[in-house]
Amino acid sequence: METSTPARATEPPGPPAPPRLGHSPALSSGAGRAVARIAAFAVCQAAMIAGLGLLITGPARNLWPLSAEDALNDAFERVRNDALTTASAIASGAGDTHTVVGVTVLCCLALLLVPPLPQWRAALFLALAVWLQSLVFLLITEAVDRTRPDVERLDASPPTSSYTSGHTGAATALYAGLAVLVLSRVRGRWGRPVAVLLLLIPLLVGLARLYRGMHHPSDVVAGLLNGGLSLFVVGRAVLADDAWAARPPADAVDIAVAAAERRPGPSREPAVVIVNPTVTDTATRDRLRLVLAQRGHTDVTFLETTERDTGGGQAADAVRGGAGLIVACGGDGTIRAVADALAGTGVTLAVVPCGTGNLLARNLGLPLDPADALAAALTGEPRALDLGTISGDGIARTHFTAMSGAGLDAAVMGSTSDRAKSALGWPAYVLAGLGELRGPRMRLAVALDGAPALHRTARMVLIANIGTVQGGTALVPGARPDDGLLDLALFDPRGAGGWLRAAGVLLRGSRPTGTATGAHGGPVEFFTFRRAELTFTRPQPREVDGDPVAPGRRITAEVRPGALTVLLPAGEK
Repeated sequence: METSTPARATEPPGPPAPPRLGHSPALSSGAGRAVARIAAFAVCQAAMIAGLGLLITGPARNLWPLSAEDALNDAFERVRNDALTTASAIASGAGDTHTVVGVTVLCCLALLLVPPLPQWRAALFLALAVWLQSLVFLLITEAVDRTRPDVERLDASPPTSSYTSGHTGAATALYAGLAVLVLSRVRGRWGRPVAVLLLLIPLLVGLARLYRGMHHPSDVVAGLLNGGLSLFVVGRAVLADDAWAARPPADAVDIAVAAAERRPGPSREPAVVIVNPTVTDTATRDRLRLVLAQRGHTDVTFLETTERDTGGGQAADAVRGGAGLIVACGGDGTIRAVADALAGTGVTLAVVPCGTGNLLARNLGLPLDPADALAAALTGEPRALDLGTISGDGIARTHFTAMSGAGLDAAVMGSTSDRAKSALGWPAYVLAGLGELRGPRMRLAVALDGAPALHRTARMVLIANIGTVQGGTALVPGARPDDGLLDLALFDPRGAGGWLRAAGVLLRGSRPTGTATGAHGGPVEFFTFRRAELTFTRPQPREVDGDPVAPGRRITAEVRPGALTVLLPAGEK
């Protein structure tokens, strides 16, 4: 009797996973294709240079100018002296493996870590060019066996073929690569002279290798060719405007948005995106539009802030027009202006950091990449956050989202130029702060929640709705944007020791909270309140969410609990 095996049920394939928000095949960078092309051209590069080497060591070795190479090597040996030998050792060292690797690593780290950061394409270009040159060099030395010149050699001979000059090739890839980056990214009269000096280094390295008897002239020429071709191949793939990996079709965003809109799903409320055009480029706007389309927001309007209207007017118009979602894309000043208009309306805000400080976004746990921040917000949920209000002589009553204050921090905000912020990012504030440390101490009276006034001296006064600033420093430990309170921090360090004690308090992340009747609390005092009135004995510089306002003698601050509805990632507050 035969037994039958029951047929295994085949499950229908599930729906394809949706793309990550802000990404689409239409916007694919084609990185895999670029890698394949680099590899293919590298093989051609190695084959060409190896073929030249076999020609040089074979049929063409007795033809001019190759026949004159021995005489040239002898001439270099005859002119040697102590000064030239020392200079050649220095020049040759610039192409040494350890030097090239060390300089490459340092330059790549600088490109990634020094503002404006990170410059991924520039760092990738430099690292890949040096690596590709080294790989091709190793392949060639295996294919072409050439003895070194028959002269006294001043360096120990490595166990590799004389063809090609590895020092020269590595120096060309590194220093000529740096020259390319200088010419393409540095503005000013000194860019070209620096590039010329960088381009001279590979030539000096090659000359030094000839002087020291380590290579034939054709070895040096082949090294220059290897390094130059490596730069060309990698540069075309990484840096060029029409790079293999970089250019989607001109209508790629429209294609991606249309594809997102065709996917089944609920249509969501109209959205208005308010962008600060000075910090938001076209590519960022396109990615934001794609993220919104992928989440069902097909009715989207983009509005730009102006010098006169930094976001509040646009937000108010959007609310009157029935927008259900407002996306604010800019720095803390733009976010503050939009939040001021949305306070108490119940209209949802999505915060997209595009500025220098981005304090609110950092404290809300949002990514600092604009598209990623919007994607994280749209996949989260609405939360009610507090706003602070501030007013005073010369300050019309307005809301703030992060921090306001007087004294040192306001002076720093006022003395930091837009140009410095654009060039350096938030470290520009640190540099400006060093020049303001010797500013005069101020005297003030602080009345909290109707209690008797406290009299203090201070260098800086902060009224905070959030506590953390750049670098993860808890400048006002414990301040939260959803606790129904505002926090007051009085900084009054005296001398270097006082600044060290203040830094210790901040590094510990603890806060001995003051009371309305407490004694002076040392270099830093913290208070919580619902309403505060600050009176200074003389006008002080003041700021609201990083924007300087007119100096004055009075500040009144009050909390508005839960006044702003913000989309936050799951688990963040």
